Amino acid sequence: MLVDPGQLRLLALIEEYGSLTAAAHALRLTPAAVTQQLARAERAWQVPLVRRGPRGATLTEAGALLAAHGRTVHTAAEQAAADMQVLLGHLSLRLRVGAFQAAALHLVPPALTALRHRHPDADVSVVDLISGRGLGEITAGRLDLAVVASWGPSPALPPHVRRHPLLHDPMVVVLPDDHPLAVATPPGRPLRLKQLSGEAWVGIVAGHAAREQLDRAAGEEGFTPRVRFETESFDIAQALVGAGSGVALVSRLALTGIPGTTHRGLLRPPLHREIQALTQADTTLTPLVEVFLGLLRDVARERTATWDEQPPGG
Repeated sequence: MLVDPGQLRLLALIEEYGSLTAAAHALRLTPAAVTQQLARAERAWQVPLVRRGPRGATLTEAGALLAAHGRTVHTAAEQAAADMQVLLGHLSLRLRVGAFQAAALHLVPPALTALRHRHPDADVSVVDLISGRGLGEITAGRLDLAVVASWGPSPALPPHVRRHPLLHDPMVVVLPDDHPLAVATPPGRPLRLKQLSGEAWVGIVAGHAAREQLDRAAGEEGFTPRVRFETESFDIAQALVGAGSGVALVSRLALTGIPGTTHRGLLRPPLHREIQALTQADTTLTPLVEVFLGLLRDVARERTATWDEQPPGG
């Protein structure tokens, strides 16, 4: 037969307290509910389990046998409750964040500072993350929030993951500060990609979404970019531009202002990437995720306002 652990636990408590009313109080049930549960147990086992008397309740031999197992059930239930309380307390303070480099440098730190002021006891960890790995880290439960960049249509997400838009990040052209186009184009005035058709390029490595964006946009403007140097890093690309190795297409968030370089916006085509946060769809157990999301949105809005006030190259 299928044994009901709740019945075993009830018998253990009746034995411990010597009263159905006291056992009901321990289980946070009404005496009537306990009486009904005991009646079901005696029907199921087809033997009397409890003797009721003026001085309380005692167990029959069959009831005492089941109560011995019920003590194990009760101990396990108490331990489960204690363990769950510890876990929920830990999860309520836990925040595991992953972010790609530019976001880890410019978006995450201000949000973390604000979080520390609000929740000084927060248990926060941050890891450097390639955008393409963000979804996998969230799906596997290794991160609570991942800040990722997307250069094209966002892929469909599984039902248990949510996407949160944060920032529209324009792409800008980084040039040596003595480049003829930089000299001839006042700061704040954008360039057309076609004006750079004859330039040597410092490009992101082939196969990366940022490189695909450059190649596609250049093709639409009627040329193939002559890429002389390839790198996986916008920082390295800007350093190479500063060394006079060519021009580069860099996200505005990733601009470092390396000496010897300047930048201009793009009038046509207006390229950009989208910066998003990925989280589990249900963040009930990790409430700091929603708090941190709000802080990231605040930082992103401040960044956008600054860009609006200061055009690229201005």
